[in-house]
Amino acid sequence: MFDFSKISDECIKCGKCIPTCTIHQVNTDETTSPRGFIELLGDYQKGELELNKNTKDIFESCFLCTNCVDVCPNSLPTDMIIEEVRYDIAKKYGIAWYKRAFFWLLRHRWAMDLASKLGYVFKSCAVKTDNKRGGLIPRFNLPMIKKDRLLPSISSKSFLNSYPENIKSSGKRRVAIFIGCLANYNYTEVGDSLVYILKRLDIDIFIPKKQKCCGAPAYFTGDFDTVEYLTKKNIEYFESFIDEVDAILVPEATCSAMIKHDWEIFFKNRGLDDWSKRAKKLNQKIFMATEWLYKFTNLEEILKKSSVKLDKKVTYHDPCHARKVQGIYKEPRELLNKNFKLVEMSDPNRCCGFGGVTIQSEKFHLAKAAGKPKAAMIKETKADFVAAECSACRVQLSNAMFQNGVDTVFKNPLELIAEALKRVK
Repeated sequence: MFDFSKISDECIKCGKCIPTCTIHQVNTDETTSPRGFIELLGDYQKGELELNKNTKDIFESCFLCTNCVDVCPNSLPTDMIIEEVRYDIAKKYGIAWYKRAFFWLLRHRWAMDLASKLGYVFKSCAVKTDNKRGGLIPRFNLPMIKKDRLLPSISSKSFLNSYPENIKSSGKRRVAIFIGCLANYNYTEVGDSLVYILKRLDIDIFIPKKQKCCGAPAYFTGDFDTVEYLTKKNIEYFESFIDEVDAILVPEATCSAMIKHDWEIFFKNRGLDDWSKRAKKLNQKIFMATEWLYKFTNLEEILKKSSVKLDKKVTYHDPCHARKVQGIYKEPRELLNKNFKLVEMSDPNRCCGFGGVTIQSEKFHLAKAAGKPKAAMIKETKADFVAAECSACRVQLSNAMFQNGVDTVFKNPLELIAEALKRVK
């Protein structure tokens, strides 16, 4: 068992975390607050609390948004200890069949490719297309999914299967792309836009075809066997080409945070210090895409000098795994405001409410409740687009806007930047 007692003892119960907590905002119960989670985990460590179905339900209600970590005076890693107890839950109660099937697909790229192709071919049997948002609406209730919900689109061909491994340009600079599963199979326009931008910047592109899922869905659910398998495979693969590229660009906040932050911690908590060090060493060259484009290229200067002003308003949502975990929020805004009118919503830092596989399936009522105020904030801006460098946020916010009658459309900032670049001669 992971040692929860130290963190529990360090919590001073000040309550500073409570107003920021995503689950507490929609379920005002002390047990589902950060200090409540910490107190219960301390009792569990001492043998004073049984890990039963009631406590399982409590610990699976956390959105892992890291708001509490961001404001905690002691910087207590509440999200990490929730992830650790979910491993204990998975060992005792197992993992639902559909989650196990999904994680198996994440382990086997060939199977996921096949499933995606079949889904695309036969999607009209089960869903109808929302052309405005590019999403899918179930025609009837599916396992754990109600028919009034907007689902991600399915692409006819994955991003990784759409390009050669090497795309040559000037040869002076070379970067790799880690695409993320949602952008690979559902939102392929994200990767297309990144490729277009890099070509315009005259940068060689390496698309590593053997990359695997970053492991975040399994990590947040407690399937640590899958996490260890995926992370070790990725680390070994990254090490084989890391010296041949200037950077590995990740156009996804969750994937980037998992790779740069959680891989190291996961192995450290398992006592696998060598793997933890290997993960940490890779971090020097791993960046969220807009971060690297802003800091290490002249993209901002090109966009600024172009004088292209698109008559569209954009509001920016800060993904939890970008702003709070990696400190990235300025970079995408600086790139966007050169060609679009940027309008801030009242609380761009508030979690969208995605929360992971369990929240999106078994506890979707919580995701729906968390998404409603976010949709209202977006509506108030009267923006044409809401942008965030995170496909998980895209799933959640697109549905929240669909559910609440908001006409704004979600776009990854890379899509909007590419659109602006296409107007530049």
